[in-house]
Amino acid sequence: MFDLLWEWLNFAVRWVHVITGIAWIGSSFYFVALDLSLKKREGLPAGVYGDTWQVHGGGFYHMLKYTVAPASMPDELTWFKWESYATWVSGFFLICVLYYGSSELFLINREVADLAPWQAISIGIAGLAAGWIVYDLLCRSPLGRNDLLLYAVLFVFVVAIAWGYTQVFSGRGALIHTGALIATIMSANVIMVIIPNQKKTVASLLAGESPDPALGAQAKQRSMHNNYLTLPVLFMMLSNHYPLVFATRYNWIIVALVLVMGVSIRHFFNSLHAGKDKPWWTWAATAVLFLVAMWLSQAGPPERGEPSAAIPASVEKLVASADFDAVRDIVTGRCSMCHAAEPVWEGIPHAPRDVKLETDAEIALHAPMIYAQAARSNAMPPGNVTEVSAADRETLARWYEQATGQKRHFFW
Repeated sequence: MFDLLWEWLNFAVRWVHVITGIAWIGSSFYFVALDLSLKKREGLPAGVYGDTWQVHGGGFYHMLKYTVAPASMPDELTWFKWESYATWVSGFFLICVLYYGSSELFLINREVADLAPWQAISIGIAGLAAGWIVYDLLCRSPLGRNDLLLYAVLFVFVVAIAWGYTQVFSGRGALIHTGALIATIMSANVIMVIIPNQKKTVASLLAGESPDPALGAQAKQRSMHNNYLTLPVLFMMLSNHYPLVFATRYNWIIVALVLVMGVSIRHFFNSLHAGKDKPWWTWAATAVLFLVAMWLSQAGPPERGEPSAAIPASVEKLVASADFDAVRDIVTGRCSMCHAAEPVWEGIPHAPRDVKLETDAEIALHAPMIYAQAARSNAMPPGNVTEVSAADRETLARWYEQATGQKRHFFW
């Protein structure tokens, strides 16, 4: 029952994360486009930087932007912050469920670093916190006065973090934590800088004082950082489904290329919304960078030496089970032609999701996935292409349930 609940918790949290992410990214993209589309005109109210007219849903909207704030505050203000908070909280919860709850499977690679689960989890959480602190200090330093120089330093910083993660985590864990770091920076920008600065502006107006223009400038700088980081963070979040991205020798260089691609694509749309010339060259540059990433993905896995055949203590009981010999025969005969270091199934260049099922240790370590995907459902193999029989699935289920003490319920 626990495994069923865990799988559905994973699904539910992922669903919430996607929904809140859509809401946050949608509002973020909209307001950047709105800001860039503003035009200065004669006859605008005092303190208004520019305005724009928009049409949607059968109606017209006249949007004004005040340079700092209006002379008096309206009765109601709509704050765009909860989308950001909910996206980060759900994303962190998803990491806890998937990567920290199954750290030996998804986060730790003992060929990279022989970490205990608590050590890997501590490194992951500490990295998120330290990454935000360093980023914030860089933005508040004299570098913050020069946007281009700041962008260059931040680019090197994120790439260095990605490389560092690859030295302690599995490729999958490294890229997901790089994405989580970027997402943490983005969300912390909202909760630690953008919203507080806006609240200070509101408080100044209510007190009859003139708001500090620097507050708005700082918030806008962080908002633009978020705008340029959005596409790379989405790539990192999706990367865990594609071993050709995360399980390759140059995965950290692919991260660098994706950061540049994200900037080039957003530059095109930002220029478009600002009414400037359309920089079509950005698409050609992005295509070239994407091709380079594809080429790097073919370089093969990192050089780590021979994988260990040691059986982790946490799964010894699964290997010692009376049914394990039969399970090994089923898995190696029906699954490992794809789930192997060198898949032999045509059209499969890399083990799906980097799940390898060639040794006893690998089979036992992935037992919960085998149980959920091949024993209690027909998800694997796709279309039952290797013809796993009902009796085989029953053997897999019995092996896992008996070895782990799982109880079968009436709806199964």
